Amino acid sequence: MAASEAREDKTTALLRAAAASAPDERMTVEQLLEPLKRRAFGFLLLLLAIPNFIPVPLGIGGVMGVLVVGLGLEMLFGLEHPWIPGFLKRRTLSREGLLRFLDRITPITRRLEKVCKPRLQRLTRRPFTFVSGAVMILIGILLALPIPFTNYLFGAMLIAFAIALIERDGVLVLAVWIATGAMVALSATFSHALLKFFRDIL
Repeated sequence: MAASEAREDKTTALLRAAAASAPDERMTVEQLLEPLKRRAFGFLLLLLAIPNFIPVPLGIGGVMGVLVVGLGLEMLFGLEHPWIPGFLKRRTLSREGLLRFLDRITPITRRLEKVCKPRLQRLTRRPFTFVSGAVMILIGILLALPIPFTNYLFGAMLIAFAIALIERDGVLVLAVWIATGAMVALSATFSHALLKFFRDIL
């Protein structure tokens, strides 16, 4: 049943349906997540990718990175559904803004949804959710660091991870794990080289 549901209801279709069902022009985070149940982790991750694709104040990557780390910790601790503080549940989103975001990421989601399907679903369940939680924490840390020109890259990784969790695609989850490991290694190498450069010129 779950596999069938994943095949019939793609990620963006579910988000559009949630937006369309909102009675007002603005909807709360709780209203958006309520019908999603066990897919809520993936949808929250998708929402946290939004600021990486729209003009926002400098430093928002740090804020989003901390929130991604918090979500990763919840998954690492074994929660089946994300816990959200009451004040965040009551935060409202513009329905029109959500639909614009979906339109903007359509080129990415269309490609991902064409290849995503329930496979290697064991990697999307316990105990492998602990690995996903740890990887989510690493992505959040990278997003929070002031690394130039990386918002789109990490935003794309968040979208891929989110869709993999929602569609229960273990192959894509594994790809995100590997990509994150590579990004951590590259970031460490870049930081070391940059530090050495400044030491040499000072």
